[in-house]
Amino acid sequence: MANAFSGKREMWSNRWLFVLAAAGSAVGLGNIWKFPYIAGENGGAAFVLIYLSCIALVGVPIMMSEILLGRSGRASPITAMQKLAEASKASKYWAFIGWLGVLAGFLILSYYAVIAGWALNYIWLSASGGFANISASGAEDIFSGFLSSPWQLLFWHSLFMVFTVLIVGRGIGKGLETAVRWFMPLLFILLIILLIYGFQSGGFQQAVNFMFDFKIEVVTTETWLIAMGQAFFTLSLGMGAMMAYGSYVPDSANIGSTVIIIALLDSFVAVAAGLAIFPIVFANGLEPGQGPGLMFVTVPLAFGQMSFGSLFGTLFFLLVSFAAITSAISLTEPAISYLVEKYNARRSRVAVSLGLFCWVLGIGTVLSFNHWVDLTLFGRTFFDLVDYVSQNIMLPLGGMLIALFAAWRIPDALIIEQLGVKEGYGLYSWKILAGFLAPLCVALVFINTLFPDFFEVINRFQQG
Repeated sequence: MANAFSGKREMWSNRWLFVLAAAGSAVGLGNIWKFPYIAGENGGAAFVLIYLSCIALVGVPIMMSEILLGRSGRASPITAMQKLAEASKASKYWAFIGWLGVLAGFLILSYYAVIAGWALNYIWLSASGGFANISASGAEDIFSGFLSSPWQLLFWHSLFMVFTVLIVGRGIGKGLETAVRWFMPLLFILLIILLIYGFQSGGFQQAVNFMFDFKIEVVTTETWLIAMGQAFFTLSLGMGAMMAYGSYVPDSANIGSTVIIIALLDSFVAVAAGLAIFPIVFANGLEPGQGPGLMFVTVPLAFGQMSFGSLFGTLFFLLVSFAAITSAISLTEPAISYLVEKYNARRSRVAVSLGLFCWVLGIGTVLSFNHWVDLTLFGRTFFDLVDYVSQNIMLPLGGMLIALFAAWRIPDALIIEQLGVKEGYGLYSWKILAGFLAPLCVALVFINTLFPDFFEVINRFQQG
Protein backbone atom coordinates (compact mmCIF):
# COMPACT_ATOMS: atom_id res chain seq x y z
CA MET A 1 0.00 0.00 0.00
CA ALA A 2 2.95 2.35 0.55
CA ASN A 3 3.38 2.61 -3.20
CA ALA A 4 0.08 2.34 -5.01
CA PHE A 5 1.69 3.14 -8.35
CA SER A 6 4.48 0.79 -9.32
CA GLY A 7 5.73 2.44 -12.51
CA LYS A 8 9.10 4.11 -12.94
CA ARG A 9 9.13 7.58 -11.42
CA GLU A 10 11.70 10.33 -11.14
CA MET A 11 12.63 11.54 -7.66
CA TRP A 12 13.91 14.80 -6.25
CA SER A 13 17.67 14.53 -5.87
CA ASN A 14 17.39 15.46 -2.22
CA ARG A 15 14.96 16.76 0.35
CA TRP A 16 16.13 20.36 0.12
CA LEU A 17 15.42 20.59 -3.59
CA PHE A 18 11.87 19.51 -2.84
CA VAL A 19 11.68 22.15 -0.09
CA LEU A 20 12.85 24.83 -2.53
CA ALA A 21 10.46 23.62 -5.24
CA ALA A 22 7.47 23.53 -2.88
CA ALA A 23 8.41 26.90 -1.39
CA GLY A 24 8.72 28.26 -4.93
CA SER A 25 5.23 26.98 -5.67
CA ALA A 26 3.88 28.65 -2.52
CA VAL A 27 5.77 31.93 -2.99
CA GLY A 28 3.88 33.84 -5.65
CA LEU A 29 2.47 37.21 -6.53
CA GLY A 30 0.10 37.11 -3.55
CA ASN A 31 3.02 37.07 -1.10
CA ILE A 32 4.34 40.28 -2.56
CA TRP A 33 1.22 42.35 -3.09
CA LYS A 34 -1.34 40.87 -0.71
CA PHE A 35 -0.01 39.61 2.64
CA PRO A 36 1.88 42.76 3.76
CA TYR A 37 -1.14 44.94 3.08
CA ILE A 38 -3.77 42.73 4.74
CA ALA A 39 -1.48 42.31 7.76
CA GLY A 40 -1.20 46.07 8.18
CA GLU A 41 -4.92 46.65 7.68
CA ASN A 42 -6.14 43.85 9.95
CA GLY A 43 -4.29 44.20 13.22
CA GLY A 44 -0.56 44.26 12.41
CA ALA A 45 1.27 41.96 14.81
CA ALA A 46 -2.07 40.66 16.09
CA PHE A 47 -2.95 39.56 12.56
CA VAL A 48 0.49 37.99 12.04
CA LEU A 49 0.02 35.88 15.18
CA ILE A 50 -3.46 34.83 14.05
CA TYR A 51 -2.12 34.06 10.58
CA LEU A 52 0.70 31.88 11.94
CA SER A 53 -1.78 29.96 14.10
CA CYS A 54 -3.93 29.42 11.00
CA ILE A 55 -0.88 28.22 9.08
CA ALA A 56 -0.34 25.63 11.84
CA LEU A 57 -4.00 24.59 12.04
CA VAL A 58 -5.03 24.84 8.38
CA GLY A 59 -2.11 25.15 5.98
CA VAL A 60 0.31 22.62 7.45
CA PRO A 61 -2.14 19.70 7.89
CA ILE A 62 -3.63 20.11 4.40
CA MET A 63 -0.19 20.36 2.80
CA MET A 64 0.91 17.28 4.74
CA SER A 65 -2.21 15.51 3.45
CA GLU A 66 -1.42 16.40 -0.16
CA ILE A 67 2.18 15.24 0.09
CA LEU A 68 1.14 12.09 1.96
CA LEU A 69 -1.27 11.17 -0.84
CA GLY A 70 1.22 12.04 -3.57
CA ARG A 71 4.06 10.02 -2.07
CA SER A 72 1.76 7.08 -1.31
CA GLY A 73 0.35 7.03 -4.84
CA ARG A 74 3.64 7.77 -6.66
CA ALA A 75 1.67 9.16 -9.59
CA SER A 76 -0.12 12.24 -10.87
CA PRO A 77 -2.96 13.49 -8.64
CA ILE A 78 -5.61 11.84 -10.83
CA THR A 79 -3.90 8.45 -11.02
CA ALA A 80 -2.80 8.56 -7.39
CA MET A 81 -6.34 9.21 -6.16
CA GLN A 82 -7.72 6.43 -8.36
CA LYS A 83 -5.18 3.93 -7.02
CA LEU A 84 -5.47 5.03 -3.40
CA ALA A 85 -9.28 4.95 -3.47
CA GLU A 86 -9.19 1.43 -4.90
CA ALA A 87 -6.55 0.20 -2.45
CA SER A 88 -8.42 1.79 0.47
CA LYS A 89 -11.72 0.23 -0.66
CA ALA A 90 -13.19 3.75 -0.86
CA SER A 91 -15.57 5.03 -3.51
CA LYS A 92 -14.05 5.49 -6.94
CA TYR A 93 -15.53 8.99 -6.96
CA TRP A 94 -12.74 10.16 -4.64
CA ALA A 95 -10.67 10.38 -7.84
CA PHE A 96 -12.67 13.57 -8.44
CA ILE A 97 -10.16 15.27 -6.12
CA GLY A 98 -7.39 14.69 -8.64
CA TRP A 99 -9.44 15.98 -11.57
CA LEU A 100 -10.53 19.03 -9.58
CA GLY A 101 -6.95 19.95 -8.69
CA VAL A 102 -5.61 19.48 -12.22
CA LEU A 103 -8.38 21.58 -13.75
CA ALA A 104 -8.06 24.31 -11.11
CA GLY A 105 -4.30 24.56 -11.62
CA PHE A 106 -4.72 24.76 -15.38
CA LEU A 107 -7.35 27.51 -15.16
CA ILE A 108 -5.24 29.51 -12.70
CA LEU A 109 -2.15 29.23 -14.92
CA SER A 110 -4.10 30.58 -17.92
CA TYR A 111 -4.53 33.99 -16.26
CA TYR A 112 -1.51 33.83 -13.92
CA ALA A 113 0.73 33.75 -16.99
CA VAL A 114 -0.89 36.93 -18.28
CA ILE A 115 -0.33 38.81 -15.01
CA ALA A 116 3.21 37.41 -14.69
CA GLY A 117 3.84 38.77 -18.18
CA TRP A 118 3.16 42.25 -16.79
CA ALA A 119 6.16 41.80 -14.48
CA LEU A 120 8.38 40.81 -17.42
CA ASN A 121 7.35 43.97 -19.23
CA TYR A 122 8.09 46.07 -16.17
CA ILE A 123 11.60 44.63 -15.94
CA TRP A 124 12.22 46.16 -19.37
CA LEU A 125 10.47 49.43 -18.54
CA SER A 126 12.44 49.87 -15.31
CA ALA A 127 15.79 48.89 -16.81
CA SER A 128 15.32 51.36 -19.66
CA GLY A 129 14.61 54.23 -17.26
CA GLY A 130 10.92 54.41 -18.08
CA PHE A 131 9.99 55.34 -14.49
CA ALA A 132 12.64 58.00 -13.83
CA ASN A 133 11.04 61.09 -12.20
CA ILE A 134 7.62 59.86 -13.21
CA SER A 135 4.48 61.47 -11.78
CA ALA A 136 1.54 59.65 -10.22
CA SER A 137 -0.62 60.27 -13.27
CA GLY A 138 2.27 59.16 -15.48
CA ALA A 139 2.59 55.82 -13.64
CA GLU A 140 -1.16 55.27 -13.93
CA ASP A 141 -1.11 56.17 -17.63
CA ILE A 142 1.67 53.67 -18.34
CA PHE A 143 -0.21 50.86 -16.61
CA SER A 144 -3.62 51.67 -18.08
CA GLY A 145 -2.07 52.12 -21.53
CA PHE A 146 -0.38 48.75 -21.23
CA LEU A 147 -3.63 47.03 -20.21
CA SER A 148 -5.51 48.63 -23.07
CA SER A 149 -3.11 47.12 -25.64
CA PRO A 150 -4.03 43.46 -26.31
CA TRP A 151 -0.96 42.96 -28.49
CA GLN A 152 1.43 44.02 -25.75
CA LEU A 153 -0.34 41.83 -23.19
CA LEU A 154 -0.32 38.92 -25.62
CA PHE A 155 3.39 39.27 -26.33
CA TRP A 156 4.43 39.17 -22.67
CA HIS A 157 1.89 36.44 -21.89
CA SER A 158 3.39 34.38 -24.73
CA LEU A 159 6.94 34.97 -23.53
CA PHE A 160 6.11 33.84 -20.00
CA MET A 161 4.38 30.69 -21.29
CA VAL A 162 7.42 29.87 -23.42
CA PHE A 163 9.68 30.10 -20.35
CA THR A 164 7.30 27.86 -18.38
CA VAL A 165 7.02 25.21 -21.12
CA LEU A 166 10.79 25.11 -21.66
CA ILE A 167 11.33 24.39 -17.96
CA VAL A 168 8.61 21.80 -17.33
CA GLY A 169 9.22 20.03 -20.63
CA ARG A 170 12.70 18.97 -19.47
CA GLY A 171 11.42 16.88 -16.58
CA ILE A 172 12.24 16.85 -12.87
CA GLY A 173 16.02 16.65 -12.92
CA LYS A 174 16.88 18.82 -15.93
CA GLY A 175 13.84 21.10 -15.73
CA LEU A 176 12.23 21.66 -12.35
CA GLU A 177 15.33 21.03 -10.23
CA THR A 178 17.54 23.21 -12.41
CA ALA A 179 14.98 26.01 -12.25
CA VAL A 180 14.65 25.96 -8.47
CA ARG A 181 18.44 25.63 -8.02
CA TRP A 182 18.80 29.00 -9.76
CA PHE A 183 15.57 30.89 -9.24
CA MET A 184 14.99 30.32 -5.53
CA PRO A 185 18.48 31.34 -4.32
CA LEU A 186 18.33 34.35 -6.65
CA LEU A 187 14.90 35.22 -5.27
CA PHE A 188 16.24 35.24 -1.70
CA ILE A 189 19.33 37.23 -2.72
CA LEU A 190 17.21 39.86 -4.49
CA LEU A 191 14.87 40.02 -1.52
CA ILE A 192 17.77 40.66 0.87
CA ILE A 193 19.18 43.37 -1.42
CA LEU A 194 15.79 45.08 -1.58
CA LEU A 195 15.41 44.75 2.20
CA ILE A 196 18.70 46.58 2.70
CA TYR A 197 17.63 49.22 0.18
CA GLY A 198 14.28 49.61 1.94
CA PHE A 199 16.00 49.90 5.31
CA GLN A 200 18.02 52.85 4.04
CA SER A 201 15.12 54.54 2.24
CA GLY A 202 13.90 56.52 5.24
CA GLY A 203 10.49 54.89 5.58
CA PHE A 204 11.48 51.65 7.28
CA GLN A 205 10.09 52.53 10.71
CA GLN A 206 6.77 53.53 9.17
CA ALA A 207 6.63 50.19 7.39
CA VAL A 208 7.38 48.33 10.61
CA ASN A 209 4.68 50.30 12.43
CA PHE A 210 2.17 49.64 9.65
CA MET A 211 2.80 45.90 9.55
CA PHE A 212 3.61 45.10 13.17
CA ASP A 213 1.88 47.50 15.55
CA PHE A 214 -0.23 45.28 17.80
CA LYS A 215 -3.77 46.48 16.99
CA ILE A 216 -5.96 43.97 18.80
CA GLU A 217 -8.89 46.42 18.74
CA VAL A 218 -9.40 45.93 14.97
CA VAL A 219 -9.49 42.12 15.19
CA THR A 220 -12.94 40.74 14.36
CA THR A 221 -14.46 37.51 13.08
CA GLU A 222 -13.64 38.78 9.60
CA THR A 223 -9.97 39.03 10.60
CA TRP A 224 -9.89 35.33 11.45
CA LEU A 225 -11.58 34.44 8.16
CA ILE A 226 -9.07 36.53 6.20
CA ALA A 227 -6.17 34.88 8.07
CA MET A 228 -7.57 31.38 7.46
CA GLY A 229 -8.07 32.13 3.78
CA GLN A 230 -4.57 33.53 3.40
CA ALA A 231 -3.09 30.53 5.24
CA PHE A 232 -4.82 28.19 2.80
CA PHE A 233 -4.28 30.03 -0.48
CA THR A 234 -0.68 31.11 0.13
CA LEU A 235 0.62 27.51 0.25
CA SER A 236 -0.72 26.51 -3.20
CA LEU A 237 -3.13 24.00 -1.70
CA GLY A 238 -6.09 22.27 -3.34
CA MET A 239 -4.72 22.43 -6.89
CA GLY A 240 -2.80 19.16 -6.93
CA ALA A 241 0.61 20.85 -7.15
CA MET A 242 1.79 19.60 -3.75
CA MET A 243 0.38 16.14 -4.48
CA ALA A 244 2.30 16.03 -7.78
CA TYR A 245 5.50 17.30 -6.15
CA GLY A 246 4.96 14.90 -3.26
CA SER A 247 4.96 11.95 -5.67
CA TYR A 248 8.64 12.67 -6.34
CA VAL A 249 9.61 12.87 -2.63
CA PRO A 250 11.96 10.08 -1.43
CA ASP A 251 10.60 7.76 1.25
CA SER A 252 13.35 8.87 3.65
CA ALA A 253 12.10 12.49 3.84
CA ASN A 254 10.06 13.41 6.91
CA ILE A 255 6.84 14.99 5.66
CA GLY A 256 5.97 16.89 8.85
CA SER A 257 9.25 18.74 9.34
CA THR A 258 9.56 19.38 5.60
CA VAL A 259 6.14 21.02 5.43
CA ILE A 260 6.89 23.21 8.46
CA ILE A 261 10.06 24.47 6.76
CA ILE A 262 8.12 25.24 3.56
CA ALA A 263 5.45 27.15 5.52
CA LEU A 264 8.10 29.17 7.38
CA LEU A 265 9.93 30.05 4.15
CA ASP A 266 6.67 31.16 2.55
CA SER A 267 5.79 33.31 5.57
CA PHE A 268 9.30 34.78 5.68
CA VAL A 269 9.08 35.89 2.04
CA ALA A 270 5.66 37.48 2.63
CA VAL A 271 6.90 39.48 5.63
CA ALA A 272 10.23 40.38 4.02
CA ALA A 273 8.48 41.55 0.85
CA GLY A 274 6.43 44.00 2.90
CA LEU A 275 9.53 45.29 4.68
CA ALA A 276 11.23 45.74 1.30
CA ILE A 277 8.34 47.48 -0.49
CA PHE A 278 6.53 49.58 2.10
CA PRO A 279 9.56 51.59 3.32
CA ILE A 280 10.01 52.82 -0.25
CA VAL A 281 6.31 53.58 -0.52
CA PHE A 282 6.17 55.48 2.80
CA ALA A 283 9.46 57.30 2.15
CA ASN A 284 7.83 58.90 -0.89
CA GLY A 285 4.63 59.84 0.93
CA LEU A 286 2.53 57.30 -0.99
CA GLU A 287 -0.38 55.22 0.25
CA PRO A 288 0.04 51.45 0.44
CA GLY A 289 -2.54 49.51 -1.52
CA GLN A 290 -3.35 45.92 -2.32
CA GLY A 291 -3.26 44.22 -5.70
CA PRO A 292 -1.92 45.27 -9.10
CA GLY A 293 -2.15 48.96 -8.17
CA LEU A 294 0.58 48.52 -5.56
CA MET A 295 2.94 46.60 -7.79
CA PHE A 296 2.44 48.33 -11.13
CA VAL A 297 1.58 51.91 -10.17
CA THR A 298 2.71 52.73 -6.62
CA VAL A 299 6.02 50.83 -6.66
CA PRO A 300 7.20 52.19 -10.06
CA LEU A 301 6.26 55.69 -8.87
CA ALA A 302 8.29 55.21 -5.67
CA PHE A 303 11.36 53.83 -7.45
CA GLY A 304 11.12 56.63 -10.02
CA GLN A 305 11.68 59.22 -7.28
CA MET A 306 14.70 57.54 -5.64
CA SER A 307 18.43 57.35 -6.29
CA PHE A 308 19.34 54.24 -8.27
CA GLY A 309 15.61 53.68 -8.70
CA SER A 310 15.97 52.15 -12.15
CA LEU A 311 18.44 49.57 -10.87
CA PHE A 312 16.47 48.57 -7.81
CA GLY A 313 13.17 48.72 -9.67
CA THR A 314 14.60 46.26 -12.17
CA LEU A 315 15.72 43.99 -9.33
CA PHE A 316 12.25 44.20 -7.79
CA PHE A 317 10.48 43.08 -10.96
CA LEU A 318 13.06 40.33 -11.42
CA LEU A 319 12.10 39.17 -7.92
CA VAL A 320 8.42 39.23 -8.88
CA SER A 321 9.13 37.28 -12.08
CA PHE A 322 11.16 34.62 -10.26
CA ALA A 323 8.30 34.18 -7.77
CA ALA A 324 5.84 33.89 -10.65
CA ILE A 325 7.80 31.34 -12.69
CA THR A 326 8.37 28.99 -9.75
CA SER A 327 4.63 29.05 -9.05
CA ALA A 328 3.75 28.59 -12.72
CA ILE A 329 5.82 25.43 -13.17
CA SER A 330 4.05 23.84 -10.21
CA LEU A 331 0.66 24.68 -11.75
CA THR A 332 1.54 22.73 -14.90
CA GLU A 333 2.97 19.64 -13.20
CA PRO A 334 -0.29 17.88 -12.19
CA ALA A 335 -1.70 17.96 -15.73
CA ILE A 336 1.59 17.12 -17.45
CA SER A 337 2.35 14.16 -15.20
CA TYR A 338 -1.15 12.74 -15.78
CA LEU A 339 -1.00 13.03 -19.57
CA VAL A 340 2.48 11.49 -19.67
CA GLU A 341 1.21 8.53 -17.60
CA LYS A 342 -2.06 8.17 -19.46
CA TYR A 343 -0.72 8.21 -23.00
CA ASN A 344 2.90 7.20 -22.41
CA ALA A 345 3.83 10.36 -24.28
CA ARG A 346 7.07 12.30 -24.38
CA ARG A 347 7.05 14.92 -21.68
CA SER A 348 8.33 17.68 -23.97
CA ARG A 349 5.48 17.15 -26.44
CA VAL A 350 2.89 17.11 -23.68
CA ALA A 351 4.35 20.33 -22.22
CA VAL A 352 4.15 22.10 -25.59
CA SER A 353 0.57 20.91 -26.26
CA LEU A 354 -0.63 21.83 -22.77
CA GLY A 355 1.20 25.17 -22.88
CA LEU A 356 -0.40 26.01 -26.22
CA PHE A 357 -3.88 25.19 -24.93
CA CYS A 358 -3.25 27.26 -21.80
CA TRP A 359 -1.93 30.13 -23.92
CA VAL A 360 -5.12 30.12 -26.02
CA LEU A 361 -7.29 30.17 -22.87
CA GLY A 362 -5.18 33.04 -21.56
CA ILE A 363 -6.22 35.17 -24.53
CA GLY A 364 -9.59 35.48 -22.81
CA THR A 365 -7.85 37.12 -19.84
CA VAL A 366 -5.83 39.38 -22.17
CA LEU A 367 -9.03 40.63 -23.80
CA SER A 368 -10.79 41.05 -20.45
CA PHE A 369 -8.71 44.19 -19.84
CA ASN A 370 -9.55 45.86 -23.16
CA HIS A 371 -11.85 44.63 -25.94
CA TRP A 372 -13.95 42.35 -23.69
CA VAL A 373 -14.01 44.63 -20.65
CA ASP A 374 -17.78 45.16 -21.07
CA LEU A 375 -18.50 41.54 -21.97
CA THR A 376 -19.64 39.86 -18.75
CA LEU A 377 -21.22 36.63 -17.59
CA PHE A 378 -22.90 36.56 -14.16
CA GLY A 379 -21.65 40.12 -13.76
CA ARG A 380 -17.98 39.13 -14.26
CA THR A 381 -15.51 39.47 -17.11
CA PHE A 382 -13.88 36.33 -18.49
CA PHE A 383 -10.86 36.87 -16.23
CA ASP A 384 -12.94 37.57 -13.13
CA LEU A 385 -15.11 34.51 -13.73
CA VAL A 386 -12.20 32.10 -14.23
CA ASP A 387 -10.44 33.57 -11.20
CA TYR A 388 -13.56 33.35 -9.02
CA VAL A 389 -14.47 29.76 -9.96
CA SER A 390 -10.93 28.39 -9.65
CA GLN A 391 -9.76 30.29 -6.54
CA ASN A 392 -12.97 30.59 -4.54
CA ILE A 393 -14.76 27.34 -5.37
CA MET A 394 -12.43 24.69 -6.78
CA LEU A 395 -9.43 25.20 -4.49
CA PRO A 396 -11.30 25.26 -1.14
CA LEU A 397 -13.42 22.31 -2.19
CA GLY A 398 -10.33 20.37 -3.24
CA GLY A 399 -8.47 21.23 -0.04
CA MET A 400 -11.34 20.06 2.17
CA LEU A 401 -11.72 16.77 0.30
CA ILE A 402 -7.97 16.09 0.33
CA ALA A 403 -7.78 16.51 4.11
CA LEU A 404 -10.89 14.39 4.71
CA PHE A 405 -9.64 11.56 2.49
CA ALA A 406 -6.17 11.59 4.03
CA ALA A 407 -7.58 11.51 7.56
CA TRP A 408 -10.54 9.15 7.31
CA ARG A 409 -10.38 7.01 4.16
CA ILE A 410 -6.83 5.69 3.86
CA PRO A 411 -5.68 2.97 6.30
CA ASP A 412 -4.21 4.04 9.63
CA ALA A 413 -1.13 1.93 8.91
CA LEU A 414 -0.34 4.08 5.86
CA ILE A 415 -0.74 7.31 7.84
CA ILE A 416 1.60 6.00 10.54
CA GLU A 417 4.13 4.87 7.94
CA GLN A 418 4.09 8.06 5.85
CA LEU A 419 3.90 10.66 8.62
CA GLY A 420 5.85 8.84 11.31
CA VAL A 421 3.15 9.45 13.93
CA LYS A 422 2.62 6.95 16.72
CA GLU A 423 -0.47 4.84 17.02
CA GLY A 424 -2.83 6.18 19.66
CA TYR A 425 -2.47 9.81 20.70
CA GLY A 426 -0.36 10.83 17.68
CA LEU A 427 -2.71 9.24 15.15
CA TYR A 428 -5.78 10.57 16.98
CA SER A 429 -4.36 14.12 17.02
CA TRP A 430 -3.65 13.94 13.30
CA LYS A 431 -7.18 12.82 12.51
CA ILE A 432 -8.69 15.65 14.57
CA LEU A 433 -6.41 18.24 12.99
CA ALA A 434 -6.55 17.11 9.34
CA GLY A 435 -9.92 15.41 9.38
CA PHE A 436 -11.94 17.93 11.35
CA LEU A 437 -10.34 21.25 12.28
CA ALA A 438 -8.59 22.11 8.97
CA PRO A 439 -11.58 21.22 6.74
CA LEU A 440 -13.90 23.14 9.07
CA CYS A 441 -11.75 26.27 8.84
CA VAL A 442 -11.62 26.06 5.03
CA ALA A 443 -15.38 25.48 4.96
CA LEU A 444 -15.90 28.70 6.94
CA VAL A 445 -13.76 30.62 4.44
CA PHE A 446 -15.65 28.91 1.61
CA ILE A 447 -19.03 29.97 3.02
CA ASN A 448 -17.84 33.52 3.70
CA THR A 449 -16.58 33.85 0.11
CA LEU A 450 -19.73 32.54 -1.53
CA PHE A 451 -22.12 34.24 0.90
CA PRO A 452 -20.31 37.37 2.18
CA ASP A 453 -23.27 38.48 4.28
CA PHE A 454 -23.64 35.13 6.07
CA PHE A 455 -21.47 35.89 9.12
CA GLU A 456 -22.65 39.49 9.28
CA VAL A 457 -26.23 38.24 9.61
CA ILE A 458 -25.16 35.85 12.39
CA ASN A 459 -23.38 38.66 14.24
CA ARG A 460 -26.45 40.88 14.02
CA PHE A 461 -28.66 38.02 15.25
CA GLN A 462 -26.37 37.45 18.27
CA GLN A 463 -26.33 41.19 19.07
CA GLY A 464 -30.01 41.57 19.10
